[in-house]
Amino acid sequence: MSENNNKPAVAFVRDTPIPASAPPSNAAGPIRWVQDNLFSSWGNAFLTIVSLYVVYVVLSSVLPWMLGGVWNTSSLAECRDVLNGRSAACFSVLSERWNQLMFGFIYPSEFYWRPTLAFFLMLIAAAPVLFFDLPRKMLIFTGLFPFIAFWLIWGGTILSPLLALVGCLLGYMAYSKLVTRTFAAGFFGGIAVATLVWWIGGLLIPENASENAMLPAVASRDLGGFMLNMMLGVTCVSLSVPLGIALALGRQSDLPVVKGICVIFIEFIRGVPLITLLFVASVMLAYLFPPDATVDLFLRVVIMITMFSAAYIAEVIRGGLAALPKGQKEAADSLGLDYAQAIRLIILPQALKISIPGIVNVAVGLFKDTTLVSVISMFDVVGMIRGPLLASTEWNGVYWELFLFAAILFFIVCYSISQYSQWLERRLATDHR
Repeated sequence: MSENNNKPAVAFVRDTPIPASAPPSNAAGPIRWVQDNLFSSWGNAFLTIVSLYVVYVVLSSVLPWMLGGVWNTSSLAECRDVLNGRSAACFSVLSERWNQLMFGFIYPSEFYWRPTLAFFLMLIAAAPVLFFDLPRKMLIFTGLFPFIAFWLIWGGTILSPLLALVGCLLGYMAYSKLVTRTFAAGFFGGIAVATLVWWIGGLLIPENASENAMLPAVASRDLGGFMLNMMLGVTCVSLSVPLGIALALGRQSDLPVVKGICVIFIEFIRGVPLITLLFVASVMLAYLFPPDATVDLFLRVVIMITMFSAAYIAEVIRGGLAALPKGQKEAADSLGLDYAQAIRLIILPQALKISIPGIVNVAVGLFKDTTLVSVISMFDVVGMIRGPLLASTEWNGVYWELFLFAAILFFIVCYSISQYSQWLERRLATDHR
Protein backbone atom coordinates (compact mmCIF):
# COMPACT_ATOMS: atom_id res chain seq x y z
CA MET A 1 0.00 0.00 0.00
CA SER A 2 1.33 3.39 -0.90
CA GLU A 3 2.29 6.01 1.65
CA ASN A 4 -0.56 8.34 0.55
CA ASN A 5 -3.15 5.68 1.22
CA ASN A 6 -2.11 5.51 4.93
CA LYS A 7 -3.10 9.14 5.57
CA PRO A 8 -6.55 9.80 7.11
CA ALA A 9 -9.30 10.94 4.81
CA VAL A 10 -9.99 14.07 6.98
CA ALA A 11 -7.07 16.32 7.86
CA PHE A 12 -8.54 17.75 11.15
CA VAL A 13 -11.60 17.11 13.29
CA ARG A 14 -12.51 19.87 15.84
CA ASP A 15 -13.45 18.55 19.26
CA THR A 16 -14.58 21.88 20.83
CA PRO A 17 -17.38 24.23 19.72
CA ILE A 18 -16.52 27.42 17.90
CA PRO A 19 -16.88 30.50 20.22
CA ALA A 20 -20.03 32.48 19.61
CA SER A 21 -19.52 35.53 17.44
CA ALA A 22 -20.77 38.94 18.47
CA PRO A 23 -24.06 39.93 16.82
CA PRO A 24 -23.93 42.49 14.02
CA SER A 25 -23.92 46.12 15.17
CA ASN A 26 -27.33 46.69 13.64
CA ALA A 27 -28.86 43.72 15.49
CA ALA A 28 -27.86 44.55 19.09
CA GLY A 29 -26.18 47.23 21.15
CA PRO A 30 -26.59 51.02 21.04
CA ILE A 31 -27.31 51.19 17.32
CA ARG A 32 -30.14 48.71 17.62
CA TRP A 33 -31.53 50.53 20.65
CA VAL A 34 -31.52 53.84 18.76
CA GLN A 35 -33.30 52.23 15.81
CA ASP A 36 -35.97 50.60 17.99
CA ASN A 37 -36.63 53.52 20.34
CA LEU A 38 -35.82 56.73 18.47
CA PHE A 39 -36.15 56.03 14.75
CA SER A 40 -38.55 53.10 14.56
CA SER A 41 -40.90 55.04 12.25
CA TRP A 42 -41.08 58.34 10.39
CA GLY A 43 -43.21 59.84 13.14
CA ASN A 44 -40.81 58.80 15.88
CA ALA A 45 -37.87 60.06 13.86
CA PHE A 46 -39.54 63.47 13.45
CA LEU A 47 -40.31 63.69 17.20
CA THR A 48 -36.73 62.65 18.04
CA ILE A 49 -35.26 65.37 15.84
CA VAL A 50 -37.59 68.02 17.28
CA SER A 51 -36.80 66.91 20.84
CA LEU A 52 -33.05 67.03 20.20
CA TYR A 53 -33.42 70.54 18.81
CA VAL A 54 -35.37 71.67 21.89
CA VAL A 55 -32.74 70.13 24.18
CA TYR A 56 -30.01 71.89 22.19
CA VAL A 57 -31.76 75.27 22.46
CA VAL A 58 -32.28 74.88 26.22
CA LEU A 59 -28.74 73.68 26.95
CA SER A 60 -27.16 76.32 24.72
CA SER A 61 -28.85 78.95 26.89
CA VAL A 62 -28.57 77.35 30.33
CA LEU A 63 -25.05 75.86 30.25
CA PRO A 64 -23.22 79.14 29.50
CA TRP A 65 -25.29 80.82 32.20
CA MET A 66 -24.29 78.15 34.74
CA LEU A 67 -20.69 77.49 33.67
CA GLY A 68 -19.90 81.19 33.53
CA GLY A 69 -21.28 81.85 37.00
CA VAL A 70 -19.45 83.79 39.71
CA TRP A 71 -18.78 82.18 43.10
CA ASN A 72 -16.49 84.56 45.03
CA THR A 73 -18.25 87.90 45.51
CA SER A 74 -19.88 89.25 48.66
CA SER A 75 -22.92 91.00 47.15
CA LEU A 76 -25.09 91.12 44.05
CA ALA A 77 -23.70 94.52 43.03
CA GLU A 78 -20.14 93.21 43.17
CA CYS A 79 -21.19 90.13 41.24
CA ARG A 80 -22.67 92.28 38.46
CA ASP A 81 -19.49 94.32 38.30
CA VAL A 82 -17.48 91.15 37.80
CA LEU A 83 -19.85 89.89 35.10
CA ASN A 84 -19.67 93.27 33.32
CA GLY A 85 -22.92 92.84 31.44
CA ARG A 86 -22.54 89.13 30.70
CA SER A 87 -25.56 86.91 31.24
CA ALA A 88 -24.35 84.46 33.87
CA ALA A 89 -25.39 83.14 37.27
CA CYS A 90 -24.38 84.74 40.51
CA PHE A 91 -23.68 81.63 42.58
CA SER A 92 -21.85 83.72 45.15
CA VAL A 93 -25.08 83.85 47.14
CA LEU A 94 -24.77 80.10 47.66
CA SER A 95 -21.16 80.19 48.80
CA GLU A 96 -21.93 83.20 50.99
CA ARG A 97 -25.19 82.03 52.56
CA TRP A 98 -25.06 78.24 52.31
CA ASN A 99 -25.20 77.90 56.10
CA GLN A 100 -28.45 79.84 56.29
CA LEU A 101 -29.98 77.79 53.48
CA MET A 102 -29.08 74.56 55.26
CA PHE A 103 -29.52 75.44 58.96
CA GLY A 104 -31.46 78.72 59.10
CA PHE A 105 -30.23 82.13 60.16
CA ILE A 106 -30.72 81.71 63.93
CA TYR A 107 -29.38 78.22 64.67
CA PRO A 108 -25.98 78.76 66.35
CA SER A 109 -23.11 78.18 63.94
CA GLU A 110 -21.00 76.48 66.62
CA PHE A 111 -23.67 73.77 66.86
CA TYR A 112 -23.86 72.90 63.16
CA TRP A 113 -22.12 69.64 63.94
CA ARG A 114 -25.12 68.45 65.97
CA PRO A 115 -27.74 68.25 63.16
CA THR A 116 -25.02 67.07 60.77
CA LEU A 117 -24.16 64.20 63.11
CA ALA A 118 -27.88 63.44 63.54
CA PHE A 119 -28.24 63.22 59.75
CA PHE A 120 -25.47 60.63 59.36
CA LEU A 121 -26.78 58.69 62.35
CA MET A 122 -30.18 58.69 60.63
CA LEU A 123 -28.63 56.97 57.60
CA ILE A 124 -27.19 54.28 59.87
CA ALA A 125 -30.49 53.87 61.75
CA ALA A 126 -32.52 53.63 58.53
CA ALA A 127 -30.20 51.05 56.93
CA PRO A 128 -31.59 47.90 58.67
CA VAL A 129 -35.15 49.07 57.96
CA LEU A 130 -34.59 49.84 54.29
CA PHE A 131 -32.19 46.98 53.53
CA PHE A 132 -33.38 43.91 55.40
CA ASP A 133 -30.29 41.82 54.64
CA LEU A 134 -28.38 43.68 57.34
CA PRO A 135 -28.07 42.19 60.85
CA ARG A 136 -31.28 42.51 62.86
CA LYS A 137 -29.30 43.64 65.89
CA MET A 138 -28.93 47.03 64.21
CA LEU A 139 -32.63 47.61 64.85
CA ILE A 140 -31.74 48.32 68.48
CA PHE A 141 -29.94 51.47 67.35
CA THR A 142 -32.85 52.24 65.01
CA GLY A 143 -35.20 52.27 68.00
CA LEU A 144 -32.86 54.48 70.02
CA PHE A 145 -32.11 56.93 67.20
CA PRO A 146 -35.20 59.20 67.56
CA PHE A 147 -34.30 59.94 71.16
CA ILE A 148 -30.61 60.48 70.34
CA ALA A 149 -31.50 62.80 67.44
CA PHE A 150 -33.91 64.77 69.62
CA TRP A 151 -31.19 65.35 72.20
CA LEU A 152 -28.56 66.24 69.58
CA ILE A 153 -30.67 68.80 67.73
CA TRP A 154 -32.52 70.43 70.61
CA GLY A 155 -29.98 69.77 73.36
CA GLY A 156 -30.92 70.46 76.96
CA THR A 157 -31.34 67.85 79.64
CA ILE A 158 -31.10 64.21 78.66
CA LEU A 159 -33.98 63.40 81.00
CA SER A 160 -36.58 64.37 78.40
CA PRO A 161 -35.56 61.80 75.75
CA LEU A 162 -35.04 59.20 78.48
CA LEU A 163 -38.58 59.72 79.76
CA ALA A 164 -39.90 59.56 76.20
CA LEU A 165 -38.04 56.27 75.75
CA VAL A 166 -39.56 54.86 78.95
CA GLY A 167 -42.99 56.01 77.79
CA CYS A 168 -42.55 54.25 74.45
CA LEU A 169 -41.49 51.02 76.17
CA LEU A 170 -44.54 51.11 78.44
CA GLY A 171 -46.70 51.96 75.45
CA TYR A 172 -45.37 48.92 73.61
CA MET A 173 -46.23 46.76 76.61
CA ALA A 174 -49.78 48.16 76.55
CA TYR A 175 -49.93 47.54 72.81
CA SER A 176 -48.89 43.89 73.22
CA LYS A 177 -51.69 43.40 75.77
CA LEU A 178 -54.45 45.15 73.81
CA VAL A 179 -53.54 44.05 70.29
CA THR A 180 -55.00 40.61 70.90
CA ARG A 181 -58.39 42.33 70.68
CA THR A 182 -57.78 44.50 67.60
CA PHE A 183 -54.72 46.09 66.10
CA ALA A 184 -56.28 49.54 66.28
CA ALA A 185 -57.10 49.18 69.98
CA GLY A 186 -53.55 48.09 70.76
CA PHE A 187 -51.99 50.84 68.64
CA PHE A 188 -54.03 53.72 70.03
CA GLY A 189 -53.84 52.29 73.55
CA GLY A 190 -50.05 52.17 73.32
CA ILE A 191 -49.93 55.77 72.08
CA ALA A 192 -52.17 56.89 74.95
CA VAL A 193 -49.95 55.21 77.57
CA ALA A 194 -46.74 56.58 76.02
CA THR A 195 -48.17 60.11 75.84
CA LEU A 196 -49.39 59.97 79.44
CA VAL A 197 -45.98 58.84 80.73
CA TRP A 198 -44.21 61.52 78.70
CA TRP A 199 -46.57 64.26 79.95
CA ILE A 200 -46.29 63.20 83.61
CA GLY A 201 -42.50 62.94 83.27
CA GLY A 202 -42.37 66.42 81.80
CA LEU A 203 -44.09 67.78 84.88
CA LEU A 204 -41.52 66.09 87.13
CA ILE A 205 -38.44 67.45 85.35
CA PRO A 206 -37.07 70.53 87.19
CA GLU A 207 -37.26 73.78 85.26
CA ASN A 208 -33.53 74.42 85.70
CA ALA A 209 -32.53 70.95 84.51
CA SER A 210 -31.26 72.32 81.18
CA GLU A 211 -28.82 74.72 82.80
CA ASN A 212 -26.33 71.97 83.68
CA ALA A 213 -26.91 69.91 80.54
CA MET A 214 -24.02 68.55 78.49
CA LEU A 215 -25.52 70.05 75.30
CA PRO A 216 -26.85 73.63 75.43
CA ALA A 217 -30.53 73.88 74.59
CA VAL A 218 -31.66 75.27 71.23
CA ALA A 219 -35.25 76.52 70.89
CA SER A 220 -37.49 75.17 68.15
CA ARG A 221 -37.95 78.65 66.72
CA ASP A 222 -34.22 78.63 65.91
CA LEU A 223 -34.57 75.68 63.51
CA GLY A 224 -34.61 76.54 59.84
CA GLY A 225 -33.30 75.92 56.36
CA PHE A 226 -33.30 72.57 54.62
CA MET A 227 -32.62 70.99 58.02
CA LEU A 228 -36.19 71.89 59.00
CA ASN A 229 -37.59 70.29 55.83
CA MET A 230 -35.63 67.10 56.51
CA MET A 231 -36.75 66.97 60.13
CA LEU A 232 -40.41 67.48 59.24
CA GLY A 233 -40.28 65.01 56.35
CA VAL A 234 -38.52 62.20 58.20
CA THR A 235 -40.52 62.65 61.42
CA CYS A 236 -43.93 62.91 59.78
CA VAL A 237 -43.39 60.02 57.35
CA SER A 238 -42.09 57.79 60.15
CA LEU A 239 -45.11 58.56 62.32
CA SER A 240 -47.77 58.57 59.60
CA VAL A 241 -47.04 55.07 58.26
CA PRO A 242 -47.92 53.17 61.49
CA LEU A 243 -50.79 55.59 62.15
CA GLY A 244 -52.09 55.02 58.61
CA ILE A 245 -51.89 51.25 59.12
CA ALA A 246 -53.91 51.55 62.32
CA LEU A 247 -56.51 53.76 60.61
CA ALA A 248 -56.82 51.39 57.64
CA LEU A 249 -57.34 48.39 59.94
CA GLY A 250 -59.67 50.40 62.14
CA ARG A 251 -61.81 51.31 59.14
CA GLN A 252 -62.29 47.60 58.47
CA SER A 253 -62.93 46.77 62.12
CA ASP A 254 -66.08 44.96 63.24
CA LEU A 255 -66.44 47.37 66.17
CA PRO A 256 -68.82 50.18 65.07
CA VAL A 257 -67.23 52.79 67.35
CA VAL A 258 -63.68 52.15 66.11
CA LYS A 259 -64.80 52.01 62.50
CA GLY A 260 -66.86 55.19 62.80
CA ILE A 261 -64.02 57.18 64.39
CA CYS A 262 -61.57 56.08 61.72
CA VAL A 263 -63.97 56.85 58.86
CA ILE A 264 -64.77 60.33 60.21
CA PHE A 265 -61.10 61.11 60.81
CA ILE A 266 -59.98 59.96 57.35
CA GLU A 267 -62.75 61.66 55.42
CA PHE A 268 -62.45 64.92 57.36
CA ILE A 269 -58.68 65.19 57.01
CA ARG A 270 -58.77 64.29 53.31
CA GLY A 271 -61.38 66.99 52.73
CA VAL A 272 -59.31 69.81 54.24
CA PRO A 273 -56.28 71.43 52.54
CA LEU A 274 -52.96 71.02 54.31
CA ILE A 275 -52.39 74.75 54.45
CA THR A 276 -55.59 75.09 56.46
CA LEU A 277 -54.36 72.50 58.94
CA LEU A 278 -51.07 74.38 59.25
CA PHE A 279 -52.90 77.56 60.14
CA VAL A 280 -54.88 75.56 62.70
CA ALA A 281 -51.59 74.26 64.12
CA SER A 282 -50.21 77.77 64.28
CA VAL A 283 -53.23 79.48 65.84
CA MET A 284 -55.79 77.11 67.34
CA LEU A 285 -54.06 73.86 68.32
CA ALA A 286 -52.42 75.40 71.38
CA TYR A 287 -55.89 75.91 72.91
CA LEU A 288 -56.47 72.13 72.95
CA PHE A 289 -53.61 71.57 75.40
CA PRO A 290 -53.69 72.35 79.14
CA PRO A 291 -53.40 76.09 79.91
CA ASP A 292 -49.96 75.78 81.48
CA ALA A 293 -48.57 73.57 78.71
CA THR A 294 -46.20 75.31 76.29
CA VAL A 295 -46.35 73.20 73.15
CA ASP A 296 -43.99 74.73 70.59
CA LEU A 297 -44.92 75.32 66.99
CA PHE A 298 -42.70 72.54 65.62
CA LEU A 299 -44.58 69.87 67.57
CA ARG A 300 -47.94 71.29 66.52
CA VAL A 301 -46.90 71.29 62.86
CA VAL A 302 -45.66 67.69 63.18
CA ILE A 303 -49.03 66.67 64.62
CA MET A 304 -50.99 68.25 61.77
CA ILE A 305 -48.77 67.03 58.93
CA THR A 306 -48.71 63.52 60.41
CA MET A 307 -52.50 63.46 60.64
CA PHE A 308 -52.80 64.72 57.07
CA SER A 309 -50.41 62.16 55.55
CA ALA A 310 -51.74 59.32 57.75
CA ALA A 311 -55.23 59.78 56.29
CA TYR A 312 -53.92 59.36 52.75
CA ILE A 313 -51.66 56.45 53.66
CA ALA A 314 -54.64 54.77 55.34
CA GLU A 315 -56.56 54.84 52.08
CA VAL A 316 -53.56 53.50 50.17
CA ILE A 317 -53.17 50.60 52.61
CA ARG A 318 -56.92 49.98 52.60
CA GLY A 319 -56.64 49.50 48.85
CA GLY A 320 -53.87 46.96 49.45
CA LEU A 321 -56.02 45.14 52.00
CA ALA A 322 -58.96 45.08 49.60
CA ALA A 323 -56.74 43.62 46.87
CA LEU A 324 -55.94 40.52 48.93
CA PRO A 325 -58.09 37.46 48.30
CA LYS A 326 -60.46 36.49 51.08
CA GLY A 327 -58.76 33.12 51.24
CA GLN A 328 -55.72 34.67 52.94
CA LYS A 329 -57.76 35.49 56.04
CA GLU A 330 -59.45 32.10 55.92
CA ALA A 331 -56.05 30.41 55.67
CA ALA A 332 -54.91 32.28 58.78
CA ASP A 333 -58.03 31.15 60.63
CA SER A 334 -57.47 27.56 59.55
CA LEU A 335 -53.95 27.70 61.01
CA GLY A 336 -55.36 28.77 64.38
CA LEU A 337 -53.82 32.25 64.31
CA ASP A 338 -55.47 34.97 66.35
CA TYR A 339 -56.24 38.44 64.95
CA ALA A 340 -52.89 40.00 65.80
CA GLN A 341 -50.89 37.06 64.42
CA ALA A 342 -52.93 36.93 61.21
CA ILE A 343 -52.49 40.66 60.62
CA ARG A 344 -48.78 40.69 61.45
CA LEU A 345 -47.71 37.49 59.68
CA ILE A 346 -50.06 37.09 56.71
CA ILE A 347 -52.29 40.08 55.91
CA LEU A 348 -50.10 43.15 56.41
CA PRO A 349 -46.94 41.88 54.66
CA GLN A 350 -48.87 41.21 51.46
CA ALA A 351 -50.96 44.39 51.69
CA LEU A 352 -47.89 46.56 52.28
CA LYS A 353 -46.11 45.04 49.27
CA ILE A 354 -49.05 45.96 47.07
CA SER A 355 -49.21 49.44 48.61
CA ILE A 356 -45.53 50.36 48.15
CA PRO A 357 -46.05 52.67 45.10
CA GLY A 358 -48.91 54.52 46.77
CA ILE A 359 -47.06 54.94 50.08
CA VAL A 360 -43.97 56.26 48.29
CA ASN A 361 -46.14 58.67 46.31
CA VAL A 362 -47.61 60.06 49.53
CA ALA A 363 -44.14 60.26 51.13
CA VAL A 364 -42.69 62.22 48.20
CA GLY A 365 -45.66 64.58 48.15
CA LEU A 366 -45.44 65.05 51.90
CA PHE A 367 -41.74 65.91 51.77
CA LYS A 368 -42.37 68.56 49.11
CA ASP A 369 -45.35 69.92 51.07
CA THR A 370 -43.10 70.70 54.02
CA THR A 371 -42.31 73.94 52.18
CA LEU A 372 -45.81 75.14 53.09
CA VAL A 373 -44.64 75.81 56.63
CA SER A 374 -43.12 79.03 55.30
CA VAL A 375 -46.63 80.56 55.28
CA ILE A 376 -46.81 80.27 59.07
CA SER A 377 -43.45 81.98 59.64
CA MET A 378 -41.29 78.87 59.85
CA PHE A 379 -38.10 79.57 57.94
CA ASP A 380 -37.45 76.39 55.99
CA VAL A 381 -35.29 76.59 52.86
CA VAL A 382 -38.07 78.28 50.85
CA GLY A 383 -38.93 80.54 53.78
CA MET A 384 -35.27 81.53 54.03
CA ILE A 385 -35.20 82.42 50.32
CA ARG A 386 -38.45 84.37 50.37
CA GLY A 387 -37.66 86.08 53.67
CA PRO A 388 -34.23 86.95 55.05
CA LEU A 389 -32.16 86.31 51.91
CA LEU A 390 -34.20 88.28 49.39
CA ALA A 391 -34.86 90.98 51.99
CA SER A 392 -31.15 91.55 52.57
CA THR A 393 -29.56 94.51 50.81
CA GLU A 394 -26.63 92.41 49.59
CA TRP A 395 -28.66 89.84 47.67
CA ASN A 396 -31.97 91.54 46.87
CA GLY A 397 -32.71 90.53 43.28
CA VAL A 398 -31.21 87.02 43.22
CA TYR A 399 -33.93 84.48 42.41
CA TRP A 400 -32.96 81.77 39.94
CA GLU A 401 -29.81 80.69 41.74
CA LEU A 402 -31.52 80.26 45.11
CA PHE A 403 -34.60 78.45 43.85
CA LEU A 404 -32.46 76.26 41.59
CA PHE A 405 -30.42 75.24 44.63
CA ALA A 406 -33.59 74.42 46.59
CA ALA A 407 -35.00 72.45 43.63
CA ILE A 408 -31.80 70.37 43.39
CA LEU A 409 -31.95 69.51 47.10
CA PHE A 410 -35.56 68.36 46.88
CA PHE A 411 -34.91 66.47 43.65
CA ILE A 412 -32.03 64.52 45.20
CA VAL A 413 -34.15 63.41 48.16
CA CYS A 414 -37.30 62.63 46.17
CA TYR A 415 -35.41 60.83 43.40
CA SER A 416 -33.59 58.72 45.98
CA ILE A 417 -36.91 57.74 47.56
CA SER A 418 -38.33 56.84 44.15
CA GLN A 419 -35.32 54.74 43.18
CA TYR A 420 -35.39 52.90 46.49
CA SER A 421 -39.08 52.09 46.07
CA GLN A 422 -38.43 50.64 42.62
CA TRP A 423 -35.60 48.52 44.01
CA LEU A 424 -37.85 47.36 46.84
CA GLU A 425 -40.62 46.42 44.41
CA ARG A 426 -38.21 44.32 42.36
CA ARG A 427 -36.79 42.74 45.51
CA LEU A 428 -40.18 41.83 46.93
CA ALA A 429 -41.65 40.87 43.55
CA THR A 430 -44.86 42.83 44.08
CA ASP A 431 -46.26 41.54 40.81
CA HIS A 432 -46.33 38.00 42.33
CA ARG A 433 -44.35 36.48 39.46
